[in-house]
Amino acid sequence: MIELQAFSKSYSSKKDDFSVKNISLTIPTATITGLIGPNGSGKTTIMKAICGFHHASNGKILITDSANIPTDIEENPQQAMNLIGYVPEIPCLPPEMKVFDFLKYAAASHGIKASSLEEKIENVSKECSIEKFLYKKIKTLSKGQKQRVSFAQALIFDPPNLILDEPVSGLDPAQIMHMRKLIQKLSKTKAILMSTHILQEVYSLCTKLYIINEGQLVAEGSEEEIIKNTKSKNLEDAFIKLTSTSDN
Repeated sequence: MIELQAFSKSYSSKKDDFSVKNISLTIPTATITGLIGPNGSGKTTIMKAICGFHHASNGKILITDSANIPTDIEENPQQAMNLIGYVPEIPCLPPEMKVFDFLKYAAASHGIKASSLEEKIENVSKECSIEKFLYKKIKTLSKGQKQRVSFAQALIFDPPNLILDEPVSGLDPAQIMHMRKLIQKLSKTKAILMSTHILQEVYSLCTKLYIINEGQLVAEGSEEEIIKNTKSKNLEDAFIKLTSTSDN
């Protein structure tokens, strides 16, 4: 489980100049939670904070392990990072490494024993459909192939929590269907937070939504609840109503 408690983040020295302000949300285990909002609304700020790339200016972030024991990410960032798999929107991969070597490195960095490395890589390669280019250099891969390698590195150590930032970006329709099925399968045992601009992915995958605009939470609930509460015809209509003040 992932929990944000009154989380705020400022990159400025000015008082009350927050990129994200007073966000509280919970991502329970065995669910897929959607985080949606316009460009620049604060989605990436929240996701990077959960992953420990920067600390909260106010509030706290708790990451729970498979035994339901919470870790404060600011007090113990290394332990918290070992509980989270992160798939960024733009894959950050070493171009000169072969896929196999990169996954081997990713697994070892999370303490996976050498005796089980190849089995772990084989399993995650099948899950993410990257077996055919496992021994190719990353720089030779297409955008969609790189995205699947990024997904594989997030799964290699079997974390109880997953942060997915635009997880189907760059994939073709067949690959998108494969990833949807994989995400649904993983959600049976993991807490998944997914950011996406593609509302079709929300329809297909998410059980609960948080909508943010200009750094603040403007709606939460199921798709049906948000539509009803905003007196909208559909989620697109509700989204426009809730974010129409944005300059993006």
